[in-house]
Amino acid sequence: MAASRETRLVLMKILSLFSVVRGYNIPVIALAQYLSAIFILAPEKRALDVILDLNLFLIVLASSLTIASGYIINNFYDAQKDLINRPKKSMLDRLVSQQTKLHVYFSLNLIVVLLAFWVSWRAVFFYSGFIFLIWFYSHKLKKYPLIGNLTAAFLAVLPFFGILMYFKNFYQVIFAHATFLYLLILTRELIKDLENMKGDLVADYRTIPVMFGEKVSKVVIMALTILTIIPVYLLIDVYDVGYMDIYFYGGMIVIIWFLFQLWKADSQKDYLLLHNILKFLIVAGIFCIVLIDPSVLVNGRKLLSCI
Repeated sequence: MAASRETRLVLMKILSLFSVVRGYNIPVIALAQYLSAIFILAPEKRALDVILDLNLFLIVLASSLTIASGYIINNFYDAQKDLINRPKKSMLDRLVSQQTKLHVYFSLNLIVVLLAFWVSWRAVFFYSGFIFLIWFYSHKLKKYPLIGNLTAAFLAVLPFFGILMYFKNFYQVIFAHATFLYLLILTRELIKDLENMKGDLVADYRTIPVMFGEKVSKVVIMALTILTIIPVYLLIDVYDVGYMDIYFYGGMIVIIWFLFQLWKADSQKDYLLLHNILKFLIVAGIFCIVLIDPSVLVNGRKLLSCI
């Protein structure tokens, strides 16, 4: 009986740690990196060659572990406000002690540096900077309006710059994709601030909703969503992305509906719905990468290099 109880406790702690590192997000990010590599960053290579590339695997693994450690340190600093904003998740997360979380955090970062050493000294420099920036964001930057949001969105797209530097394909179409993704993530970060405003007030986080109110936040969010039209226009009309233009047309319809819902929202439940809409749009975009015709991108890049 005692052994059964102990086993159950261990399983609960494993589940707690899985919740802290948001283990459900990390495989999606890893998949996004591989799909980006196959269809956008290295379309001239065979898919199997990309998948079997050892250095790419190490880069994706290092990124995944860095993100996991980032969630841990973020959870460590946000313990107080999460208790207010997400009480059920916070109680589950507290099954693992803060000391254990820090041990796992430092262990993951050590593994990341060792993996980066295997790839190159540039990878060591990149991931060391990535780890530091995540810590600095969690410790300081996230408490400041706009700076915290801009940094959070930048950190979310940074793993893709890791594989971009590996393949060394710096074409305009890639930055158009990155800009669209960055704007969506930045919008989501602002929605999260509206959703978590109660906890941010208690923890003295000076976010845009706390400092300037909900109306100003909604205006900023509307401006950001309107700006997504620019990269979408470039990706559909200037660069040929194959059948992925179906996703962008559909995404614009979702964004218009999102804006209508934004101005009606006035509760945490409403903002959670908006948050999930953007999350769905981002995840759908990841899976829709397979709609890109790699040969079209290769030809487009040749054209761009001649201009």
